[in-house]
Amino acid sequence: MTVGCLYLSVQIASAQTWTQTSADLRSWVAIAASADGTRLVAAANAIWASTNSGATWQQVNALNPTWRSLAASADGTRVVAATGNGIYTSTDSGATWVTNNVAGGIWYSAASSADGSKLAAVRFSNLVYLSTNGGALWTSNVTTTADLSCIVSSADGTRLTAANNVGHAIISTNSGLTWALAGSLGGGVHSLAASTDGERLVAVASVGPGPSVFTSTNGGNTWATNGVPARSDWIACASSADGTKLVALGIKGVIFTSTNSGAIWTSNTVSSLAWQAAAISADGNEVVAVVNSPSGGIWISQSTPTPQLNLAPSGSNLALSWLMPSTNFVLQQKEDLTADWVTLTNTPALNLANLHDEVALSPTNSSGFFRLISQ
Repeated sequence: MTVGCLYLSVQIASAQTWTQTSADLRSWVAIAASADGTRLVAAANAIWASTNSGATWQQVNALNPTWRSLAASADGTRVVAATGNGIYTSTDSGATWVTNNVAGGIWYSAASSADGSKLAAVRFSNLVYLSTNGGALWTSNVTTTADLSCIVSSADGTRLTAANNVGHAIISTNSGLTWALAGSLGGGVHSLAASTDGERLVAVASVGPGPSVFTSTNGGNTWATNGVPARSDWIACASSADGTKLVALGIKGVIFTSTNSGAIWTSNTVSSLAWQAAAISADGNEVVAVVNSPSGGIWISQSTPTPQLNLAPSGSNLALSWLMPSTNFVLQQKEDLTADWVTLTNTPALNLANLHDEVALSPTNSSGFFRLISQ
């Protein structure tokens, strides 16, 4: 069996800029995005949605149970919300919602698997609530850590990380069946975000003299502080699917981004607004941030994706894959360097475990060159 050649064209990404979208000026509190960033759901005193990466917005529901956090499936249709009086789920990108039969109280955080079937949520207690059927039924598991405030999930829903108001983190590698104590962050955790495998994490925690940004490469077992200023206002963070591209927001007007898993952070030139929450596409090239102020709105940063093609054996075939991009790309092939490029008609299948688009190829004894080109 001879594996064909792989052609990869590298492009230089443009400088990051932020643009205010057409969304209403409201006190926004939460936002969630599909893996490609086209579908967005945002919460203020109602629910708004966008199906074109924030170019236009429409109020889709007037419900207002004091929204606190949102999490979406990879296609953006299934959404779970933690609110001030319960857990809500939607199967149509926030247009309609159902309340879930769970205990009352203030729910702080919710997480979703990529297919939207496995959900997790926490309120200020030592319980983690879990669902394996999109929220139709819930069970609760007792943990050794009290006053939980944040939770995140891997794409397949097997790996969960939760943290509390004094910096204690806990980990489950079996969809919440059992929990183990993880590394301490030393202060109350305001926000958590994870890569698709749940191994790479970013967190914002209120460690003196001011809240700090932390990262982990081993699922939260150990944490490292990152080179961002210790400020009093760090409030939220988000991560790309592979954990390399990160964003951290401060409620007093700053946004920092990293393209190397937090090794180096760059301060973004943004308006001094009360940034509250962010969502990021799987490739990290689209970031959407909301402002918790009647004059702030919703802002977006978009840069040109440079997807990397990967070729690997898959049973008796080959799998050509790339991280789902936030703009449209098509796959092209040619037999040799003198031939013309031909666009393949194979429809990529989304691998929900890692959010990669995949195309199955039959091995041949001839050479082949492949590339992705933007439409």
